[in-house]
Amino acid sequence: MSTTDDNTRRLLAYLAAAAVAGGQPVHEVESDTRRVAARLGHRDVQVGATPSGIIVSLGQGTPATYESINGSLRLDQSADTAAVRAGLLDGSVRPDEALARLSHLRATPHRYPRGGLEGGMLCVATGIALILQPLWPSVLFAALAGQVTAAFIRFSGKWRSLATLTPFLAAFVIALAAFAAAQAGLIEGPLRSLLPPIAVLLPGALVVTGVSELAAGQMTAGTSRLAFGSAQLLLFALGVAGAAWLLRVPSTALTSEIVNEIGPWSPFVGVLLLTAGISLMESVPPRLVPWVALMLSLTLSFQVFGQSVVGSPWSGALLGATAASLGAALVELYRPQLPRLVMFLPSFWLLVPGSLGVVSVTQLGLEPSLAVDTTLQAASIVSAIALGLLIGTSVARMIGLLRQRRLDLMRRHRARRSH
Repeated sequence: MSTTDDNTRRLLAYLAAAAVAGGQPVHEVESDTRRVAARLGHRDVQVGATPSGIIVSLGQGTPATYESINGSLRLDQSADTAAVRAGLLDGSVRPDEALARLSHLRATPHRYPRGGLEGGMLCVATGIALILQPLWPSVLFAALAGQVTAAFIRFSGKWRSLATLTPFLAAFVIALAAFAAAQAGLIEGPLRSLLPPIAVLLPGALVVTGVSELAAGQMTAGTSRLAFGSAQLLLFALGVAGAAWLLRVPSTALTSEIVNEIGPWSPFVGVLLLTAGISLMESVPPRLVPWVALMLSLTLSFQVFGQSVVGSPWSGALLGATAASLGAALVELYRPQLPRLVMFLPSFWLLVPGSLGVVSVTQLGLEPSLAVDTTLQAASIVSAIALGLLIGTSVARMIGLLRQRRLDLMRRHRARRSH
């Protein structure tokens, strides 16, 4: 290779760090990094990935490079990372070009710098409300309260000291408004009404990824993600519980029962709005928007099917997560230019695994007798989503291996015939 070992280590470290920052589990990151290293001529590479940093060495006893991970990436930046990795694997991107692209990855400008956050939150909050609590007053409340969340997100980006308190402050302010509106008779089901505006801040993907990493044997990464996600979940719950205590909300008002007065079509309109909102907030490339909508629709369809057949939320979560991860992986397998992670990650926003966690911890603080069943249900849903993620990814990898073997056999057969 024309690149030096130092540049190769930097390239692999940047690539792995970008993948982790994009939300990919560390065991998948390590596997993908080894594949790229083998393509570059380093088959003995050693990779250690954690949620906070990457260590890469080209072999035993050789120098190592460490790259820290500072914050998450947008979906468009994750798409660029996937494109660089695919280009390195098929030889269409030179190592020096890949290093330059990854070095400037975080400087990539947002597609919608003006109004993208506010417009995206309007669509996301409204879309999730049409799925979680399809009542027109609740949908209107979610649309208005979503702008409060957007303001917190924007301010936390400018003042890092505020970012730590954002989960608590956003949950407290929006819960205060929801409970006050419910007491005034303006909305029903305040707990489900307040969740859509803050769903984008819930650590659902973080918790599920941590569980999947634990299942894959990545104890350090899985434990740290679960601990951090649980701390964030606790801040949300304290905000909701604080608002409920301040307004003396009875525990009976904290039930989580869905009421649909809009119609059976509301969840599917919600998916379209959610797709538009994610695309605006995460600067999703236009060519990927239809695929994101397809994966969200697939997730919702299997989730509804699982819940209707088995009659339990965990079954819908399992089928929805399996369909999303398997579908995204198969699309990437046959269309490598379409990154699996970008198509799959928005499904976490639809499944909202952290929602029941907020409900259970809030009920535990206000009325312990109500919390046991909800806590068990939340744990089962998170575990079901993690299991669905592992099943979908594993099946897709097996299909990929079988497809690769078939292609290799076809190449050998052509080579024999040519001779």
